[in-house]
Amino acid sequence: METTTKRQALIKAINEQLELAYDDTLQEILSLLKIRKQEDESDERDFEEGLKDIAENGTLTWLEHQQKTA
Repeated sequence: METTTKRQALIKAINEQLELAYDDTLQEILSLLKIRKQEDESDERDFEEGLKDIAENGTLTWLEHQQKTA
């Protein structure tokens, strides 16, 4: 419950500041949020691909990796 209250207070404070912001600032904020979303989606795809690779090819121990790259 405390987390919800803190979140609501944070959203309220952000909304108050957004109302005062210039249009170009709002556009920048929107662009940053879109970039963040794209990065998150990319990270999720990379993670899923990594899991698929592990399932198909197995994994190496750190020692095996060191020996192969030495």
